[in-house]
Amino acid sequence: MADLGAEVIKVERPGAGDDSRAFGPPWVKDREGRDTKDSAYFTSANRGKKSITLNIAVAEGQAIVRELAKKSDVLIENYKYGDLARYGLGYDDLKKINPRLIYCSVTGFGQTGPYRERPGYDFMIQGMGGMMSVTGEPDDAPGGGPQRAGVPIADIITGMYASIAICAALAHRAETGAGQHLDLALLDSQIALLAYQNTNFFSTGKPPKRIGNLHPNIVPYQPFRTKDGAVILACGNDNLFRKFCDAAGQSSLASDPRFASNGKRVENRAEMTRLLGEIFKQRTTAEWVDLLEKAGVPAFSPIQDSRFYFNYHHTAADTLDKIVPKELAENSAVVAVVAYALANMERPLPR
Repeated sequence: MADLGAEVIKVERPGAGDDSRAFGPPWVKDREGRDTKDSAYFTSANRGKKSITLNIAVAEGQAIVRELAKKSDVLIENYKYGDLARYGLGYDDLKKINPRLIYCSVTGFGQTGPYRERPGYDFMIQGMGGMMSVTGEPDDAPGGGPQRAGVPIADIITGMYASIAICAALAHRAETGAGQHLDLALLDSQIALLAYQNTNFFSTGKPPKRIGNLHPNIVPYQPFRTKDGAVILACGNDNLFRKFCDAAGQSSLASDPRFASNGKRVENRAEMTRLLGEIFKQRTTAEWVDLLEKAGVPAFSPIQDSRFYFNYHHTAADTLDKIVPKELAENSAVVAVVAYALANMERPLPR
């Protein structure tokens, strides 16, 4: 919300602050290059925010929250179900002093149901919500077994859904004048994120399985070994597959009844993968990338890391603005990378 121009005031515990301040190393450096007490992890989720500390267990702290709620548009909280209500700070309490307040609760399991009082953490939700059942290599493959995503995807997507819900609630309030209580749950959001894996299950009655870097519904859509490395090929439709076959000098594959449509390629995935595996070994990665780029076929050489994409000519020129001050303030100024549509920005970037 701060990226969109909102004034965001974060309320933390006196003394320790947000738990994620301690999620290190690595730590943010001060201007002399020394470690501060704030983790790099913390800065990734708290750019653009102001911060205060309050003890909401005492009357004075509760009164300050009420004063903030009285003049705020939105309150976002991630306490377990019912915790804030015990202090007189639940939605039913605060809407009495600000009927226009949009009160967004983010919990592990939501405001209803038998698990609502349980705490929720990203890793457990990725397991419980199905993400790990479709992420990783099959059990019988080398290195097989369930894997969590490399970032806290359940946390992140719940925050994104919360942002959308808040924007919708603000639009609703502009029409009606009424605030509302938004109920966002990590588990709900994680399950929704499985998208076509869910509808595949609804259509077949069979839970989707881990298939590594393959796509359950599109072929070819995977990495292939080249003469000197690897390349990712993404033929999202039959036209792109025909373009690939022509560029690779394998036009007959596009007319082969086994591979002429995506549905047939999915049915004959093993043979398709075997044939393409042999074809890709005939050229280097650079040759394939150049050839397919000229043919208009999505392909790229995997797998790149942060050093690459923060220096890649496209991301540097298109959407990434690096907020990395040369000299960090003594109070551990936030360092983060923020994606912006810079061409349309009419206001200064939040600092």
